[in-house]
Amino acid sequence: MRRPFSLSPRLQTVAELVPAGTCLADVGTDHGRLPVWLLQQEIVERAVASDLRPGPLGRARVLAEKWGLSDRISFRLCDGLSEISPEEAEVVTIAGMGGETIASILAAVPWTGQPGHRYILQAMSGMDGLRRYLSESGFSILREILVPEGETLYIVLLAEPGNMAPLSEGEIWVGRQNSDMESPLRGRYLAQEIEKLRRAIDGLAKTQKPEEAEKRRAYEAILLEVEKMREEWRQWHG
Repeated sequence: MRRPFSLSPRLQTVAELVPAGTCLADVGTDHGRLPVWLLQQEIVERAVASDLRPGPLGRARVLAEKWGLSDRISFRLCDGLSEISPEEAEVVTIAGMGGETIASILAAVPWTGQPGHRYILQAMSGMDGLRRYLSESGFSILREILVPEGETLYIVLLAEPGNMAPLSEGEIWVGRQNSDMESPLRGRYLAQEIEKLRRAIDGLAKTQKPEEAEKRRAYEAILLEVEKMREEWRQWHG
């Protein structure tokens, strides 16, 4: 048999969070590499691969046919989860989109907040908006994993419906932390986000618009909290 292909670090991290023996819905499947790989490894029983565009979905079909897995993947040309039923999606993976887009996909169908579903989410931007949506919409964020790919740090987030203490504004920006976390890249991530906040504050200070001044004050408060979180992380982990 041909040797299975490998996944990018981001998708490999997503794949490692998928429980064995589950049914997968991969939203925005693009080339279909994630569901095909999970089926090759016999991690998932069946998969639904959805995409909004016919081109990527066609490429996913070709890949599934190449590996003899067409009978175990259902292909859906649809917006998000709109044509996927809850029993087909014990695990939902959404990777490579913006955080606001991911949040809108979860908000668009009523069953996402029901128990029995796991969400593995990897946003290319807008993590604060995604965390805010999850925090305010009845989801519990179970894990956040930092993944380096090239010069960029990406976050793979694991969430399920459930109770979670509300996130502070700083936690919405950088995620919740505790002393038992194993996250060797978190110090680098906190430093990166502090620098991003400082640049945003400097830029807002150059404008005279009242709404920009309000935004600057909000960012300054977040910056103070994130700086305290970095100091806390240093005390825990040296």
